[in-house]
Parts: sequence; C-alpha cells; structure tokens
Amino acid sequence: MAAKAPVDELKTLSVKESDGVTGAAGANGTANSGAAEDSGEESGDDPDDRVAAAIAAAGEGAAKKRKNKKKKPKKKKKVPTVQTDPPSVLISQLFPNNNYPKGEEVEYKDDNRHRTTNEEKRYLDNMNSDFLSDYRQAAETHRQVRQWAQKNIKPGQTLTEIANGIEDSVRRLVGHDGLSEGDAMIAGMGFPTGLNLDEIAAHYSPNAGCKTVLQQTNVMKVDIGVHVNGRIVDSAFTMAFDPMYDNLLEAVKDATNTGVREAGIDVRLGELGGYIQETMESYECEINGTTYPIKPIRNLNGHTILPYSIHGTKTVPAVKTSDPTKMEEGDVFAIETFGSTGNGRCYDQGEISHYALCSDAPKADLRLSSAKSLLNTIKKNFGTLPFCRRYLDRIGQEKYLFGLNTLVKSGIVEDYPPLVDKKGSYTAQFEHTILLRPTVKEVISRGDDY
Repeated sequence: MAAKAPVDELKTLSVKESDGVTGAAGANGTANSGAAEDSGEESGDDPDDRVAAAIAAAGEGAAKKRKNKKKKPKKKKKVPTVQTDPPSVLISQLFPNNNYPKGEEVEYKDDNRHRTTNEEKRYLDNMNSDFLSDYRQAAETHRQVRQWAQKNIKPGQTLTEIANGIEDSVRRLVGHDGLSEGDAMIAGMGFPTGLNLDEIAAHYSPNAGCKTVLQQTNVMKVDIGVHVNGRIVDSAFTMAFDPMYDNLLEAVKDATNTGVREAGIDVRLGELGGYIQETMESYECEINGTTYPIKPIRNLNGHTILPYSIHGTKTVPAVKTSDPTKMEEGDVFAIETFGSTGNGRCYDQGEISHYALCSDAPKADLRLSSAKSLLNTIKKNFGTLPFCRRYLDRIGQEKYLFGLNTLVKSGIVEDYPPLVDKKGSYTAQFEHTILLRPTVKEVISRGDDY
C-alpha cells in the first residue's frame, strides 16, 4: 500500500506547479504578441485573457484525451477444462480447489456394516482430507495417463519410447519434472514403469540402449506407480494384440477384482488368497492349439503401501495360506494378481533396472568416493522411492554403475531383478490400490477401463 504525503508539502507543491504554468504561459503570450506586431496587426485583446484562454483550451484537450484513452480489459487466459493428447494439462487445473474425483466407494459388509453411518468413524474419515486429496490426485493422474497409453501403445514401438511417454506424461500432469534436486519427491513417479513381456512377470524397465520392440505376439504387463507427497497409487494392466490371449487376461482381471471385492477390515490375508486362487484356477486358455490351465503365480503377492515406500509389512497371497494376519482400518493395499500358462512360480533373471534405498540401511564405511556421491544423490532425489538407471541418466549421473553395485553389496540399496516364469510361457497382471478408510473401502485406482 502507498503512503500518503503530508498536507503542507501538497500546498507547496500546488503553488510551485501554478507558478510554472503561469511562467510558461507568459512566455508563450509574449511570443504571440511579438508575432502580431511583426505581422503589422493590432490586437485589442488583453494578453492576460489570451493566456487564460490558452490554459483552459489545454486543460480541455488533455481531459478529452484522458476520456478517449479507455483501458482495454486484459484478456484472461482460459483455464483448460479437458485433457490434451498426449496428456499435458495439470490435474490441479482440471480439478481446482483439490476437488479430485473419488475412487469407487464400497460399503463394508457383515460386522463392519455399521461403519458407513457411525459418527465417530465419519469424523475420523473427515480428518484425512490431505491424505485423500493426495491419493485422489495421484489416482486421477494414473487414470488419465494409462488410458492415453492404452490407446496409443502399438506393436512396432520400442519399450524405451513407451516408458518415456508414460513417465513424461505423469510428470507433466503433476507439475514436477524431477530434474531439480528433491523435485521428484514432491510428486511424480512412484516407481519405474514396468513393461514386462511374455514370461517376464514383473520388475523389468528398459535401461539406456534397450532396443526391444513390442511385437504383435507379445503379452505386455504395464505397471505404473504415481505418487503425490509420498502417497503412491500402484495399478497395473495387461495388453495383448491377439485375441487368443483373451482368456488369460480375463482370468487375471477376474481374480484381481475378486481380491478387491473380498478385501476389507478384519479380513484374514490367508483366506483372501484362497478366494483369488479359486477364481484364477477356474479359467483355461488355448494358445496355438494347446490348452493351458491358468495358474496363479504363487510367489508374487499383493502388499501394503506406506508413505514413500511401495512395499509395506503385510502381503496378500495369490493362493490360500494359513496366514491369520488381518487387514486393518487405515491400511492401504495393492491388490495384484499374476496368472501364468507356465509353472506358476517366478525366479530372478535378466538385467536389473529397479533399485530402492533401504529404509533400514546399515551404516557402512564407504571408501569408494563414487559410491558416497551416488548415495547422496539418491537420498536427495528419490529418498526411499524406487528408481531405475534411466532416472539417474536423466538427472545427469554418469559412470555410476560400479558405485551403484557397491551400494547394493553394502546392503544400503536393494536391487529388484526381473521376475520370470519358464521360457515360452505367458503371464498377465492386473492390480488396484485400495484404501481401507474408517467408513468405506475406496478402490482409489478404479476407472472405466478396469
């Protein structure tokens, strides 16, 4: 706000301005009088009258100019109301005031039915506004990016092209490109995009120099993680371009939906695995004239999600077990199932792309300077969020592989090799993130696509 000038100064300023105007006008009047005498014309007008008239005319002219100069209203920039192709409009612009779409809300059953209307539970639910806002923003980002990917991924594209397209879209929609220090920890990728072909079930993302091209005969699992303030939405789908794989995909989608439907507060995880197994094993798939039973992959499980940590302390098995652990209020679960035409069991194989800083990493005496420097970079840019080699490349890291392997051997960083079933088999995956809120179960990643 501007400060007012003192009254005495205003009076002095007014007198000085008047003297200046009169002096200027007097000079003009003398000049005009001289010009009249030079022309030989006599004027009966009083010079003072002519000065007064000139001042009045000048004042009127200035006033007219001020009236004519009307300020044009500034054009307001139109706020986008629809998403572009490829996605580039901030989700926060499409849904202002943090009013993001809800996921699928499902009332609890049986002994927990009362939670929907319980006043205490509703109060607790309303206390979680920031938590829900972050999760819903991440989920809407996930939906819009994956639906764009489903329309645009085609055979003939490289896996690197597909991964970069997905990840760049996520970063644009949350407004954080992850290039400056710490930016990727505000919002962005929750983990590297998994693009897993055929017998590779999980944890493969292309490294620099990958030349793999998507083929018409491939079955590709697309596993995408999006986070906002460490709240990670983990959701996956499978793409196939030949209808002979349809039953494989349908079996896994049905098994995941069974897990989502039966999940809830006080549900025992071992029993939940039994429901998933029963659904999965009710399907079979004919591929190139051979009929295969669809088997759940036994050693790949769903899991809880913690802030900035994709794998929590509880796991959801894909088969019936004796695990008595219960789901609890406030838990966030990734319900994911994998089906296979192979052995139904995966093992580590192939070039590693996925890494994550261990939350309980031991204190190690790192003598290698490159390992020390890399550890500092990982902490500042990713924290405990999983990352891949491409992420290190894009923030300018070079010749880091030896240092990275040193961190893995020291137990400071964990690596996640690709998980593979037997050669020649086909695997599929579907996954949703659910929030066990005090009043309802919210399938936060649910969309029109799956």
